[in-house]
This record gives sequence, C-alpha cells and structure tokens, in this order.
Amino acid sequence: MAGANIQFIDLAAQQAKIRDKIDAGIARVLDHGQYIMGPEVREFEAQLAGFTGAEHAFGCANGTDALAVVLMAWGVGPGHAVFVPSFTYVASAEVAGMLGATPFFVDVHEDTFNIDPESFEKAIGEAKALGLEATAVVPVDLFGQPADVPAIQRIADANGVKVLVDAAQSFGATLHNKRVGTWGHATTTSFFPAKPLGCYGDGGAIFTNDAELGKVIDSIRLHGKGREKYDNVRIGMNSRLDTLQAAILKEKLAIFPEEVIARDRVAARYTAALKDVARTPKLIDGATSVWAQYTLIVDDRDAVQAKCKEAGVPTMVYYPVALSQQTGYKHYPGVSGGTPVSDSLSGRVLSLPMHPYLTEDDQDMIIETVRTVLGF
Repeated sequence: MAGANIQFIDLAAQQAKIRDKIDAGIARVLDHGQYIMGPEVREFEAQLAGFTGAEHAFGCANGTDALAVVLMAWGVGPGHAVFVPSFTYVASAEVAGMLGATPFFVDVHEDTFNIDPESFEKAIGEAKALGLEATAVVPVDLFGQPADVPAIQRIADANGVKVLVDAAQSFGATLHNKRVGTWGHATTTSFFPAKPLGCYGDGGAIFTNDAELGKVIDSIRLHGKGREKYDNVRIGMNSRLDTLQAAILKEKLAIFPEEVIARDRVAARYTAALKDVARTPKLIDGATSVWAQYTLIVDDRDAVQAKCKEAGVPTMVYYPVALSQQTGYKHYPGVSGGTPVSDSLSGRVLSLPMHPYLTEDDQDMIIETVRTVLGF
C-alpha cells in the first residue's frame, strides 16, 4: 500500500477539468480591466443568491471579514456576549474579540461536531449574570453539515439574540430542503481554496433575507460608503471580492452541484466500510452535508495518523486544541462545567482524504489502510 499518490484535497484535478473556462474568465477580466467590483462580482453575487435562495448575497474579501461585517452591522462591541462553539476554527471567535465583544464558549454534540443547543441556552443566563448583554450566537456548520439552526433559532428568538450562521464549510448543504444561506438572520461562507467551493486566493460571502441589514452590510464592506463614494456614513472596512476571484468562482459554481454529489458518494462508501471500526459522522434529521471534511473519532489518534502516513494515506486533524484552551482565548468565559465534549474531540478526531475526484481505487486503499491500522 505504501507509496500511493493520494491527495488529501485535489485542486489540480478540478483545475484540469475546467482550466480552459478559468483561463477564458481571467482573460475577460484582463480585457475589460475592472479589477475591483467588476461585472463578474455582481454576476457571481446574483448566482449565489439564485443558488441558495437568499434574497441578498454580497461578496467580500474572506470568510473572517464576512463574520465581522455582519457583527459590525448589528453594532456588536464591548459589553456584548457572542456565543461560539469551542470546537471550531478560530475565526468564529476571533471576530467577536476583534470588535471588543466577549466570545463566550459553549459545547458541541459529539456525534455531529456542531453546537449543542442546551449548552447555548444555559450560557445565555450565565453571560447575563456576568453583566454581559447576550447579543449574537454563531452556530458553525462544522465539516460540511448544517448545525441544528431551528433549535438554536428558537432559543435565540426567545432571548433577543441574533443568529449568524458560519457556513464556511457547509456552502451547498441543505437543512429541511432549504439551502445553507437562508438560515438565521444572516449566513456567511468562505471561498478559501480548500473549501468545497473555493477560489484561488481568499474570498467570502454574506447572505441575508433582511433588506435593511443588506444595505448596511453592503455599506460596511465598502468603507462605510453612503450614497456617494466619498460620503462615508459609518465605520466600515475594505472587504471586496476581487473581480478575478469572482470570475474563477463563477466557473467553479457551474460544476459545484455535481461535485457535491461526488463528495456524498465518497462519504457513503467511507461510512459503509468503516462504521464498524470507528465512530463515523452522523447527520441530523433533514440535513445533507457537502463533506468539507470526513472526520472519524478514534482512540490513540496520533498513532493512527502516523501509521496511515507510513502507508501513504494523508490525514489531517481539525482541530487539535479547542478554542477555550488556546492561549489567546482561554481567558474568555464559557458555559459552566466547561466544554468537555470539545476538549475530548480535539484529541480524537481524524479527517480522511475528501474531494470529488477521489477514485474508487484510492478510496479502497484508504479504507483498507484505516481498517488495518485499527486492527481489523
């Protein structure tokens, strides 16, 4: 088995499929020369809205900015609690701290990796007891499947909390037959190259059905612009999606639905072959996943990863340290009792190669390797 050239994510295979279209799209931008907010940006935003069903879609510079822009639009700042799962990438909490607000960590469900509504509900009262205003919650759709946003929304609505869905990893997924992008008060995503829909650099987007919120979002991403370019009516930031990236993303979006089907096919084969030897991912009722990652829960994770590497199977760990335990964040408050599930997962999760161009032969080798390493 050793020596197989298996890619954890294979962007080259995707590029080979659509290289002529990408080259043509880039050439069009070079020809018209509108490198900032050119026509491809508006076209791509319209395609995003059409794909998701959201009434408004706005491109921006990256997924982190997308989160920050929405929180800025809501006036989030000092004295505000923003509830974030401890088991996720740092950006989900970073933006709250950056704005002077307080990231407040809550736990996740072990079987889905996503935010635990009961932990969130408990944290609201505890944040208020600390003198914080419960302002926003950021349910993260980790590894490609939507969080239980309806449950989160019910709790949030009862407590006057805004819901900002972090769909950096779940763009293209659905929940109860509604696409990601239409849940919560707003949704954000990332087009980082390794994401299911990724560009060739940084990029992100924001979705909302709230027209007034959309106007503020559009202003903030453009330096707080008002009616005129040099009439800045609020504090904003420079967070525009480059025209070249929009041109690339338009071509990738065209093949994205078939890639999601291919990802799901890979995930189904993994689950069928590995569910008896490891904890495999579980989907909540009514959810589909785009499988940004296919993540197992295993004991003795580091040894398993090392043996997979020896056999030529690349794996990754997302994420090795829970946010509430990281140096820059462990001073922030969290739900009473801590986040034990997040802490446990950080030592046991292991992600397998996942992309639409993974051949069945490669899948078989990965499966055989994992089963062998785990002693089966």
